[in-house]
Amino acid sequence: MNQPVVDFLLARRSSKPALLSEPGPSLSELDTILTAAARVPDHKKLTPWRFVVFEGAARAAFGERLAEICAVEEAEGASSVRLETERERLVRAPLVVCVVYSPKPDAPVPEIEQLLSTGAACLNLCLAANALGYGTSWVTEWYAFNRTVAAELGLAAHEQVAGFIYIGTATEAQPDRDRPALTDIVSRWGGAT
Repeated sequence: MNQPVVDFLLARRSSKPALLSEPGPSLSELDTILTAAARVPDHKKLTPWRFVVFEGAARAAFGERLAEICAVEEAEGASSVRLETERERLVRAPLVVCVVYSPKPDAPVPEIEQLLSTGAACLNLCLAANALGYGTSWVTEWYAFNRTVAAELGLAAHEQVAGFIYIGTATEAQPDRDRPALTDIVSRWGGAT
C-alpha cells in the first residue's frame, strides 16, 4: 500500500485561478505534467485529446482576443469592466493549458470513451501539477464553448475545449468543500430479482 499517494488523492483540492501566482512550472516540470496527462486509458491508442499551452506574453495576447470576441458577440454590448476581465483572464495564473477534445469519429471506439479519456487527461494534468507542488483550477467558462474562440485556437469543426487548466503557486490554502456522503452515491447490485 502506498499511503502517501492515497492521502494525496484524498486531500486534492482545486485552487481559485486568482489565487495562483508565480512561480509556475519550469519547462521540464511542464513536460512531466503533460507526459502524465497523456498516460491515461485510451482505447485503441486514438489520442482523442491534445494540449495548447499559454505561457508568458501569449496569455495576455489571448486575453486581448477574448475581449475583442466578447465585444463583438455580446448582444447588449460588453461593459468596460467585463472587457477588462476578459483581457486579464489568462494572466490570473503563470501557465494555462487548454485541453482539446479531438475525437476520432470513424474509429471503432465509442465517442463517450474518447470523451472520458479526455477528461482523464485533464485530471491527470491537474494531479501531476499538484504532485509537483502547484495549485490548479480546471475551468470551463463561456470561452470554452464559443466557436469563434475555438477558431482562434485552431480547433477543427469536430473538436471542442474540454477545459482550461490554470497552474501556478497557490497563494493561500483553499478550504475544503462539502463532499457527497458515500451512502448517497454508492449502491451495490444484488443480482436479478
